[in-house]
Amino acid sequence: MILADTRWSGVHGIGRYASEVLPRLSVEWTALDVGGRPSQPQDFLRVRRVPAGASIYSPGYNAFVARVPQVVTIHDLIHLHATTPRRAVYAAHYAAVLRPTVRRNGLVLTVSETSKRVIEEWVDDDRVRVVNAGNGLSAAFRVDGPSDATEHTRPYFLYVGNLRAHKNIDVVLTALAQTEGCRLVIVMNDREGALQRAAEFGVADRVEVRSGLTDEALAELYRGAVATVLPSLVEGFGLPAAESIACGTPVIFWEGCESIAEISRGQGVPVADPHDDLEWARALSTALSVRPRAGAFAAEYSWDRTAKLVSTTLRER
Repeated sequence: MILADTRWSGVHGIGRYASEVLPRLSVEWTALDVGGRPSQPQDFLRVRRVPAGASIYSPGYNAFVARVPQVVTIHDLIHLHATTPRRAVYAAHYAAVLRPTVRRNGLVLTVSETSKRVIEEWVDDDRVRVVNAGNGLSAAFRVDGPSDATEHTRPYFLYVGNLRAHKNIDVVLTALAQTEGCRLVIVMNDREGALQRAAEFGVADRVEVRSGLTDEALAELYRGAVATVLPSLVEGFGLPAAESIACGTPVIFWEGCESIAEISRGQGVPVADPHDDLEWARALSTALSVRPRAGAFAAEYSWDRTAKLVSTTLRER
């Protein structure tokens, strides 16, 4: 009996992964009967025992003290990055709960080759198998389809993300202030926070914030953009990069962010310094004049494929 933690399901990030993968699993499972949020530090105490013969699967990084087979999905190790608030709390949890669980079970799922390598170094145990099940894309993200460009009087760049420190959006806002003839469209739930940040950098009149978009509406934005900007310092995968390129729009990214480089594979515009606003401004200006396009590879990112790999891994386990 597989008990799947369904509490992660949602719209973005791990939530999107859980929402897409769980319904597609080909192994029989039932929902784990547990309350609370899986991201809470004390969540590992909520499950102490399960029925005999049961195992636990989580599409997220949460593990429990229950001495039963558990397969967790570590999308990345961003919680251990220097920019993460309360990093010490996460570091203690990962060291005392998550890593021992992974080592005890000898298996962990992840979403990219970059994350696989990082996790292998972190877990530091040759007996642990790290399986890259990948990520998927909605069918909406494709080259052919309507474009949002006609609604904008000036060309625009697109940012899809949040305001967390590792996303490094400030360098793009600073660069935007130095780049004439363009706008920035931000897709983010925190509308007020994004507008306030734009005002702090003096570009509020050139920034538009959208939220609650369907995949179809987001795909239109990708297709209409000059490029998608992804200045992240670290990512486990970088779904906006895959979505953007699948729509034929390249990404401008820091070349040291390995997962974005892994996805773009020569179809993006790398920037050498993540904090050099002049270099980012030059990248924006160059993109405006050259208008590069990317070749689509949407078929390589399939939720069906990811669910199949997860199912196979759970079945073998």
